[in-house]
Formats: sequence, C-alpha cells, structure tokens
Amino acid sequence: MAQQPAKPTPADDPSGEPVATSFEAALAELETIVAQMESGELPLEQSLAAYKRGAQLLQFCQAALQDAQQQVQILEAGLLQEFSAGETDE
Repeated sequence: MAQQPAKPTPADDPSGEPVATSFEAALAELETIVAQMESGELPLEQSLAAYKRGAQLLQFCQAALQDAQQQVQILEAGLLQEFSAGETDE
C-alpha cells in the first residue's frame, strides 16, 4: 500500500503561536505582511519581524502545496485510465 504523505503541521513562531491553521489563513496573513512591508511605513525592527513571520508562512504554504501535489499524483496513479471512444460502460 502506498504511504500517505505527511500533512504539514502548523509550525510555531518564536512566541509559541502557530504559524497558521490552514493554507488559506497563512496565505491571507502573508498577503497582509507583504502589503505592510511594501508600504514602507514599518520601522526596521518591525520589518525584520514581519520578514521572519512571512518566511515562516511561506514555508508552511509550500509544504501544504507539496502535500496537495503528492495527493493528486497518488489519485492520478490509482484512478485515471486512458479513455477509448469505442468502450462503453456495461
């Protein structure tokens, strides 16, 4: 039987808080961080903290996407078959 890929787990930031609870939550927070950093209004210390948090979120998102890709590959290997126009379901 094929081994199931490990699902990404919420990594912790230095404060002990989970980086994210879902891909969507991590992506939304990452977009917020990018907007804040692009505004140029954050002081240096906050910019560094935001960058670090963004890197953690990016890592979490990449792991979630890799997990999804592996699941799709497993499904394709087991379920997809070539379709022949001459075949009928009986």
